[in-house]
Amino acid sequence: MHFLFERAGFNRWTPAMAGRRNQGVVRKYLLEAAEAIDVAGGPLADRLFVPEAFNEAAKAEAARRRREKLAMLQPHTETTPLALLIGEFKAMEVVEEGRRVRIKHMPDAPLLIDNRLWERLARRYAPLFEARDADTGLRVRLVIAALIKARRELTYEIDAASLMMTSEQWIPADGVHELPLIDALVREGRRFIKPLRYDAPSTEAFANAMLSDVGPELQPLHIVSPYMDERSQAAKRRAIERASPAAWVWETDRPMPALPKIADRPG
Repeated sequence: MHFLFERAGFNRWTPAMAGRRNQGVVRKYLLEAAEAIDVAGGPLADRLFVPEAFNEAAKAEAARRRREKLAMLQPHTETTPLALLIGEFKAMEVVEEGRRVRIKHMPDAPLLIDNRLWERLARRYAPLFEARDADTGLRVRLVIAALIKARRELTYEIDAASLMMTSEQWIPADGVHELPLIDALVREGRRFIKPLRYDAPSTEAFANAMLSDVGPELQPLHIVSPYMDERSQAAKRRAIERASPAAWVWETDRPMPALPKIADRPG
């Protein structure tokens, strides 16, 4: 997801993007990014499904297009085809055959998931699920990337999955502590990049955001949370020391300091 979101430009923000990121835009740019990525001898876009923005009046046509796209999951001799689904996680329900995962903009096609697989996901991504209950006053999106297969005719089952938190603007976030900073940057009309860690074991070595409107060099913004363990805090302190003497740092048990000023543009 980090790779696709970066290729699609969703870890970058400019004031012109305000109010323009929605399900339709996310779908369009993720699919475009996937066109340039080859997997198993073909473009990832051929195996990537991102739900269309739900429209009650057009839901039958959208469902038909979904079935046509996911016809690729029909089993072949000795093979179980897979597709990659990326969408916003909505809810999980307990049903007789296991669990059912609901994806936003796909109300008529839930995904089935094995109990043990769901329990592993719930443990692995517990902080992300808990983030939706955090008292931030800010919207938290959970984006799921699921490898899906056909369990039966037109019944889709999750084979493997991962989850990622984003802000309301679909900007990836590594934790609740980053959301107020992202919100402040968006509200103040700033230009910035959110560094993505991909599969790095820790996020502390990375700046939490990089301002691109303060001059020729990117300005790193760092967050230190009292909820970090000692090792994480030490890693973050080292990253701050390496950044520069003028590194911007927000200790979240104190008010957020003023953001660096926007540089004057030539002309």
